[in-house]
Parts: sequence; structure tokens; C-alpha cells
Amino acid sequence: MSQVNVESESDSEASSEEEAIDNGEFEYLLIGCGSFGFNVLKELAKEGKKVLAVDSSTEKIEVLKDQDFNAILGDISDKDFLLSFDYNKISVVFLLLPSFDINRKAIKLIRSVSRSVFIIARASGTKEKEELESLGADAVITPSSAMTKMVIETLNRIETLRRIRKFKEVLSSMKDGKLAIFTHDNPDPDALSSAMALKEIAKNMGIEADIVYYGEISHQENKAMVNLLNIEIVKANEIDLKEYKKFALVDSSAKGVNNSIPEDIRLNIVIDHHPAENVEAEFVDIRDNVGSTATIMTNYMIELNMVPSRTLATALFFGIKSETDEFKRNARTQDFSAAAILYPYVDHDLIEKMEGPALSYETLDVLGTAIKNREVYPPVLISFAGFINEKDAITQAADYLLKLEGISTVLVFGVVKDIVHLSARNNDVRLNIGEILRRAFGDVGSAGGHAHAAGGQIPLGIFGEISEKEVLSKLIREAVRKRFLNALGIEGVAE
Repeated sequence: MSQVNVESESDSEASSEEEAIDNGEFEYLLIGCGSFGFNVLKELAKEGKKVLAVDSSTEKIEVLKDQDFNAILGDISDKDFLLSFDYNKISVVFLLLPSFDINRKAIKLIRSVSRSVFIIARASGTKEKEELESLGADAVITPSSAMTKMVIETLNRIETLRRIRKFKEVLSSMKDGKLAIFTHDNPDPDALSSAMALKEIAKNMGIEADIVYYGEISHQENKAMVNLLNIEIVKANEIDLKEYKKFALVDSSAKGVNNSIPEDIRLNIVIDHHPAENVEAEFVDIRDNVGSTATIMTNYMIELNMVPSRTLATALFFGIKSETDEFKRNARTQDFSAAAILYPYVDHDLIEKMEGPALSYETLDVLGTAIKNREVYPPVLISFAGFINEKDAITQAADYLLKLEGISTVLVFGVVKDIVHLSARNNDVRLNIGEILRRAFGDVGSAGGHAHAAGGQIPLGIFGEISEKEVLSKLIREAVRKRFLNALGIEGVAE
């Protein structure tokens, strides 16, 4: 019987009975851990992919386990062993064995139980490549192109195709229904433009959709964007949500995470760029390796061969630019690529108008209060902006205070109605401010974000039934300050 790995002369006999298989927690199955397979495994691990490696060599499996890789011993030429995996839970199978015969038989067996799992296989030439593709391989790597980078690029492409396929399935299942596209509360340019793109995609598929939000559009840039681009957007508390068949959420990951979506709403589509876990929906696309949700939506339009209108391209470009602070914060290669694709279609006069609207008196007052109430624990600055009406003003204050000399981390917080809103900014490469906020306030509210920008909300009710504003202010300031500094590991008195 052929062995899984024929690259090693010291391969030992493998048995399908040797190790119990529970691949429920793994998204990728990599078969064949020779030098090529091992390099692919390392690259996948670097990208945070959940991979289960399989090889017939006991020695190789032990080495992989010593390096903290998830690996099991197995003989892929054993039909029972190969079919013991649950391919409904696996996204991609890598068949990286040098044996064409084993790869060919493995593809036939896998395809006999699953038509949906993607298969990337290895072949030695064009003829073998064509045969493996005819048997059902989605991509075949030949020696002339067998570079780890190419495999990863192929995987990324396949992942995108998988997402698009599932995304279209969910939308198509609506038939004559109507889609509600939620943004997070008080939507910003990233959320607004992403919702616009999703609405346009739905329209292209013959599905009617509305952009729905809670809160207020108060930030002057956000107001200017809505007015200048004539964005059709409706307040959720002014409509009957029962009119909609399905619900999508963009630029936020779950009900109650920076949004006021009712608990009885079942989300069907979730698309976001903020780190999140255990997100529940029919279709979920969470990518924390991009700087904006607008980047993800631009990629969707590219994959669907849609050319954005001038208005939509302008919105998406502004969303990417705004969310990444003009490509200076959390900007990744994909953000630059998406912006470059949109650039020829953008109305740059409108961009300039959206970037430079007048500062509101409310924002100016909040900024003044934040400056006055600042507490500095070098290089950290904390400030309570008081009881305010515009949540977005807190974010603007945090951005401004980060510019102060000697300051690398800022937290500004204020009370809007019955919620304490937090906005944090950071340019210290040693800190991940999203993790800091989650650690500090995750147990009493919702908080999180990226390494350089984060936010959160704390229900005012946790501070008790206190009606006196001065007493409540003192309690909030002390509690937030203590939790934030503890999460940072800072002790001492403010300068």
C-alpha cells in the first residue's frame, strides 16, 4: 500500500486507528508535510489559519507537534482514514504529496462525499494538472509554480470565491423579500459607504434594500457625506422592522456591539473589519487584516465584476481614507489596492468638501472640555468630556489630544444619554489599544478595536441610581480611570 509521504526514505507505517480525528475546530486540512508542505503550513500558521496537518511519517509528526503545530499520523491511501474527516466543516484541503496517484485517488474520494470543499493539489506537469482538475481539483500547483507564496495567493483567491458564492446564496434565498442593512450606531464614512455598496450589490441581484441606523449622524464630516452624496438612510426606530425578510450588519460584528439592534433580530449577513469571535449569521466575513470595511466591499464589487458609480466610488474611497486616517492608521496593502482601483472613478471635489465642513459648536465645546479635564500619566492621557449630545465629538477629541507632545496613548470618554462612550487612540507600537480596552471594560460593557484605534460603551446603569451629576461624574471618572490604568499596568499620580 502506498504511503502518504514518499519524500522521506524513513517513513514509518501509518494506521488510521492510531489517532482519533476531531477536525471540527480546523478550517484547513493539509496532507503531505514534506519541505514544500511544511513551508505552506508555516505560512498558514503565520496568517492565523486553523490548520490540521497529516503525514505518514511518525518522525515528521513529532517534529510538527514539538513546534506546536496541530498534526496527526495517517495514511491517505487508506480509504477509511481519508473519509473519516468531516468535509462539511473543512473549507480547503491541500493535497501536497509528490505522488500523483495518491493525489488523484484522494480527489476522487473526497469529491464522492463533498462537492463544496475546495481542493488545492500538487502535480508534476501540465498533463497531470489537467487530469487533477478534471477530477475536481479547484487549483493545481505544478513544480514550475510550486512556490509557497503562490499557494497562499491561490488560497486567498479561493477563500474570496467561497465567500462570494455563500454571500450570493444568502441574498438569492430572499426571493421577493426586502433586506435591511444595519450600520453601527451613529454611522461613520466607513459604515455608510459599506452599506451603500451592499445595497448596490443587492439591487444588482434584484433585491430591494434599505440602509438602517440607530443614534444620530452628528459628526460634521458624516453629515456632509450624507448630504453631498444624497445617501438614502432611515432611522430604525421610525420604521417597522417586520417589513424586512433578512438583515445585514456592516462595520460591526454582533448585536449590542456598538449598535442598538434589538435582541429578537436574527442577523443573516455580517461584514466587518474589527476583530471578533463567535459571530452568528448565515454569512460572516470578518477580516481584521484590512483597515476598513469599505475595502472588503470594494473587493466584493471587483469579484462580482461591478463597476461602481461615481457616487459609490467616492463614498468607498472616502470610507477607506477616513477609517485609516488618510492611510496612516491600520492601513494594509489591500486598503491601498482598493483605493487605487476606486481612484479613477472618484469625485475629488466632493471628497474635499466632505473633509472640510465647519466645526459644530457642540464639537468645539467637547474638545474644550476634554482639553481642560485632561489627566496625564506620561505618555498616557485620560480625559472625561462630561455629559454631551454628540458621541462623534469624543472621537474627534481623542484624535486631537493624541497630537500633544509626549503623548502616545489617549482615552476620552463622555456620557451620551444613558451610555458612557469611550474612544481611544494609540501610536505606541508596543500596545494594542483594542485589546487594552477589551481587557479593561469588556466585563461591564462592550469594547474593542485595532492596535491604534478603539472604542467602547458602558451602560450608565452599572453605576447605580445616582441622579446628582456631580457625584455621578466623579464616580464615572474614577472607575474608568482605574480600569484603564490597571489594564495598562500604570500606577501613580497624574501630572
